[in-house]
Order: sequence, then structure tokens, then C-alpha cells
Amino acid sequence: MSLTPAVFPDWSPYPDLESAARAYLRDPEIALEVLGGVLGGAQVLGFTLERFVNEHNGVWQEVVVCDGSRLLLWHGEDVSPSDGGHNGEMISSLRVVPLSVVIEVGLRRRLRRTASGQSHVDSVDVYLLLNSIDEAPNGGFEGGRTVMRQDALRFGKTLEDGGPGQIARLEEFAQLVASLAGRPLL
Repeated sequence: MSLTPAVFPDWSPYPDLESAARAYLRDPEIALEVLGGVLGGAQVLGFTLERFVNEHNGVWQEVVVCDGSRLLLWHGEDVSPSDGGHNGEMISSLRVVPLSVVIEVGLRRRLRRTASGQSHVDSVDVYLLLNSIDEAPNGGFEGGRTVMRQDALRFGKTLEDGGPGQIARLEEFAQLVASLAGRPLL
């Protein structure tokens, strides 16, 4: 069985979080309520959104907000029937990461040249390396040794998954975080 890629509305033209979330997410009210409770009136300096249909035909949604001192990550994910989920059941989760724990920001651009020699961005991958340790797979053991790895947040956009507008917005988000990471917080 092959899955047809889902096509979602483009959120990149919307400068504010609320409008972008309402245009793009399936469950914007839930995301905005959770994020609003944590933001507590703080200004949103930048954000990125992601949404896709997973292998169980469930929706996975993500909002990442930067308020100048923190990253707020909201996830909404449908619960699979194989995990005991019922029709319409989802998990909503929030993670708050202080910018002070971001120790490295990486931005990788894939460029494609046209026949005329012009280049354009085909995809962008961003990673934010944190100073914490991630949960190791397989109970933390591999080959009889404890496996430790750095925690990282990863985001990506392609021409097929998001288009040039969302690629540009993800690049702007990465540049914002990079400009704030490692600075003393006031």
C-alpha cells in the first residue's frame, strides 16, 4: 500500500502565530490554548509549524515558538488503534526548553541548479543541539554498553513538503534561535 502525500494549506504567508496555526493545523484551538497558557503574554519572536499524516493515517502536528528566552514545543498526535486509541483520540503534549541549553544550531540547505545556472533552495534541515542527554533506544544498551547521545531538536522543509515559503520561514526561525543561543539571558 502506498500513501499519497497529504497536501496542507501554506502557513508561511501568515506573520502571526494565531493566523498561521488556524490556517495550517487541524487542531489550532488546542495548540493555541496550551501555548497561550505558557506564554502568559510573552511576545512570540518566531515560530515554525509542521503537520503530516503518519503510517497509521493519523495526523501529527507540531508548533515550535521562540519567545526570546525559551522554545515552546507543542505536539498533537492521533493515537493509533494499534496503541489502543479510539476514533478521534489524540495526545497533546508540551515541552519547554530554555534557550540557555541550546549549545549549537545547524542549518543545512540543499541547493539545486537550473539549466541556466541559477541555484535555488530545494530543502532545509535544521538541528538545535541541547546540552541534555536524550533517552537512549533499546533501554539504553547496545552491544553490552550504555548508549548516551546528545538531545537534539530537528526540523525540515522541502519544496514538496512546505514549499519555498515554509523553507524561508524555517531558515528565519533557525537564524533567530542562532542569534539568541549562547547569549546571557536578561
